[in-house]
Amino acid sequence: MQIIPFLTFVGDQCGKAEEAMKFYTSIFPNSEIKSITKYAEGEAGGTPELVKYGVFTIDGLEYRVSESNYNHAWSFSPGVSLFIECDSEKEIKNLYKALSSNGGKIMIPLDNYDTDNYGFGKMFGWCEDQYGISWQFNLSE
Repeated sequence: MQIIPFLTFVGDQCGKAEEAMKFYTSIFPNSEIKSITKYAEGEAGGTPELVKYGVFTIDGLEYRVSESNYNHAWSFSPGVSLFIECDSEKEIKNLYKALSSNGGKIMIPLDNYDTDNYGFGKMFGWCEDQYGISWQFNLSE
């Protein structure tokens, strides 16, 4: 068995899947776009400029994406987030800045936690990126 995160871009995020894949693979090491399949003309669920099915990796972990222009009653939620364990203060600061800027939203500012560390580590932050994906950042002790 293998569990693979699958991101579906709908609503305001529809049309941004390929851009998001390029962005994520540009900021994370050991990352690449493996494939992008677009909708055929007249195919249900999308138009030729939309990603029907995409595969990319972030630091070697595979993700899959799709987007649909149907009027779905759901989208991304901060209740499900991608949790990043960082190895250095430089790494956590760079990734947090990249993912929280350009239209992103800060949910918990990145900060040092010498005494109250949420039980995770010595630095923690949480944001939503410009595509609506929620990210948690932790600097291990």
